[in-house]
Amino acid sequence: MPQNETNNTFDAIVIGSGMSGGWAAKELCDRGLKTLVLERGPEVKHLKDYPTTNKMPWEFKHRGRMPEKIVEENPVVSRCYAFREDASHFFVLDNDHPYIQDSPFDWIRGYQTGGKSLLWARQTQRWSQLDFDGPKRDGFAVPWPIGYEDLDEWYSHVEKFAGISGNKDGLEELPDGEFLPPMEMSCVERHFSDVVASEYEGKRHVVIGRCAHITGNAEYYAKQGRTMCQYRNLCQRGCPFGGYFSSNSATLPWADKTGNMTLRPDSVVYSIIYDENEGRATGVRVIDAGTKEETVYNARVIFVNAGALNTNLILLNSTSERFPDGLGNDNGLLGKYVAFHNYRGVVMATHDGFNDKHTEGRRPNGALMPRFRNLREQETDFLRGYAVSFGASKSYDQETEGFGKQLKDSLLNPSYGPWRVSARMMGETIPKESNRVTLAKDDPDEWGMPKLKIDVNYDDNDEKMLLDFFAQFEEMFSKAGFRDIRTLDTKQAPGLDIHEMGGVRMGDDPNTSLLNKWNQMHTCKNVFVTDGACMTSTSTQNPSLTYMAITARAANYAADNLENLMD
Repeated sequence: MPQNETNNTFDAIVIGSGMSGGWAAKELCDRGLKTLVLERGPEVKHLKDYPTTNKMPWEFKHRGRMPEKIVEENPVVSRCYAFREDASHFFVLDNDHPYIQDSPFDWIRGYQTGGKSLLWARQTQRWSQLDFDGPKRDGFAVPWPIGYEDLDEWYSHVEKFAGISGNKDGLEELPDGEFLPPMEMSCVERHFSDVVASEYEGKRHVVIGRCAHITGNAEYYAKQGRTMCQYRNLCQRGCPFGGYFSSNSATLPWADKTGNMTLRPDSVVYSIIYDENEGRATGVRVIDAGTKEETVYNARVIFVNAGALNTNLILLNSTSERFPDGLGNDNGLLGKYVAFHNYRGVVMATHDGFNDKHTEGRRPNGALMPRFRNLREQETDFLRGYAVSFGASKSYDQETEGFGKQLKDSLLNPSYGPWRVSARMMGETIPKESNRVTLAKDDPDEWGMPKLKIDVNYDDNDEKMLLDFFAQFEEMFSKAGFRDIRTLDTKQAPGLDIHEMGGVRMGDDPNTSLLNKWNQMHTCKNVFVTDGACMTSTSTQNPSLTYMAITARAANYAADNLENLMD
């Protein structure tokens, strides 16, 4: 008999405390709902639990690099750019939560309070109506049940609270938002932006990135206990200033101040409990991460925000007589149509101009070229398109030999070389039924849950898109006067983009989707899914801002309709 089954009743349960889970907690608690937040990893408190945040480079035993033995033992997580000595404690090691790769997939995870919101790259772009229209117009996936006008006010809602730095660029394909002052482009980034605008008659644009960093309105953010970005660019360590948005510094503390939040870390959600008589979910079954003790928690509404693939895992494992193949899975689509972003393409070059200029400081952001292919009509031999991150910095050489004054002078007076420029694609992949996750029911993990089997691959559309990216940027770099242009296919596996989406997609038709326009399960109305698992397609924008907006919208809908969810 599970312990404490009768004493753990709440208005709402939120599974996961990361990017979307933090927003669900904030909104539900703001609306007065007694809310339990379940996090499978340990508690990480803002300010208190950022052990490396103020360390100097010489204080790291390996000067920031991971020891070779750890890299050899953890080939998946070691491929992540942020898995370094200063932030490795925020990542899941490969053997700590194993999974099965039916095809190569690098599943990057962060199990702790705040999840990967401590580690994200903080790029925040709204979707446009063009993105929501994509599946219907191009004939892939299923039509979205919502559009830009459904999320517009919620984008504004989360942008104002989170703090988004950006410029109002007036682009249909990249809608403007509620922005704090933008960061500056370097002179070479501005040069490239001007050339692109001129050469392509305003049909292509290079803008400064929109990012979740506080660059103004300090008095407002002081109410959250946060202050301005310090331009340290050490964000993956956890920011003691709260200068960038994370669940730890913003949404969870806000929810906690209401007095309505209970946070329970080290809680592995085994399944959601469905009551056959009541025709709804009544609670969740939790395994203590350390003791393996089982506990049941009950609630009127449940938000599943465990991260896209773990959300699929929990729902697939939530079986009952009514739902033998997973909660809400009448149509057999749960776990299918998983998609991601294609980051394989990189183009690099050199620029010999602007020799009298260089950059200073540590801007935690870059430039962005929004998608320009197949925007309004089909113009290539592949569907959809790609956005591109772009950056330029001055190369330099510092002499590190010598001692005392000689060394100090060498470090303070580097020798500058030409500008290095680089562009990296973020391509939209097409959701396919064959891209799926399933359960290895005969191979449980240490908490007794089936291991997740992942079978997600690139396709011919991705290969054609990659070649187009190379061709277009070789052309644009040439027009900008860049030289020594080089292309690189990283051949990285899906997953390293850390933008996995789908498996529990939204749609109007219960025969072809799992969730309605409010993110409710079609066949279990008091369960909501608002993390990456709910996405019907992927767009070419970074997804986190859309997760936040979707979550805030759904949580307020749930609060408004709490009594109806019990019917």
